[in-house]
Amino acid sequence: MPRIPQKVARRLSFGLKQFQPILESAKSRDLNESDTVIIVTDILSEIFGYDKYNEVTSEYEIKGTYCDLAIKLNGKLHYLIEVKAIGSDLKENHVKQAVDYAANEGVDWVLLTNGINWRVSRVSFTKPVSHEQVIELDFPSLNHRNSADMQSLFLLSREAIKKSALPNYHEQLQATNRFLLGALILADPVINTIRREVKRISPGIQVGTDEIRKTLQEEVLKREVAQGDRAEEASKQVKKAQTKALRKKSKEAGPYTGQ
Repeated sequence: MPRIPQKVARRLSFGLKQFQPILESAKSRDLNESDTVIIVTDILSEIFGYDKYNEVTSEYEIKGTYCDLAIKLNGKLHYLIEVKAIGSDLKENHVKQAVDYAANEGVDWVLLTNGINWRVSRVSFTKPVSHEQVIELDFPSLNHRNSADMQSLFLLSREAIKKSALPNYHEQLQATNRFLLGALILADPVINTIRREVKRISPGIQVGTDEIRKTLQEEVLKREVAQGDRAEEASKQVKKAQTKALRKKSKEAGPYTGQ
């Protein structure tokens, strides 16, 4: 996580304290969607630092339909934001609606919020298009004295866009996600290491790599981690990295001269 500039930290802290009671009051009055959009726009400005007249677009048109809000800096579209009434529960079909908007515009990030709860998802332009939730914020529970809470808020700020903070944070999460770790466990180097250790523990036992891999897949790892589209994608990522490493090692070793 990048360091939060002091000026930005003050704005995040002050804005959070300012809007928490506003949101609680709005929820008790069960404001409609249009009024919730107004509050969300003010939050984008007062807390996250966007110019609401030049960088926040309302009713952003996408192929004949409209997304509630969009964040656009220097001509580039960064976020599409779908807003629901403050008393509404955020549901999966709401996320899908926002993701569909993003897919039509080629935007990587979508934000779904009812003012209270904020969910940020990364769109993957696979077939079919998929998404992964990266951040979830519950405004009433955030504490301006908690550094982790402030870091999460900062990821949505205008300043964070300039630092590519959110994509970098997502990349960090991806590096340790369960699918990638599962694929690494099932990769040949790890399987060979396990086989060597098994032989050391039980010298008289012959265990093959296929047997070890099958046991890991079926009895050790959860099915969702070892199988499915995301597991297959992670496996390809691991194999690609291994191939790249082998090529680099071969290049560094130089051609064989036979001498």
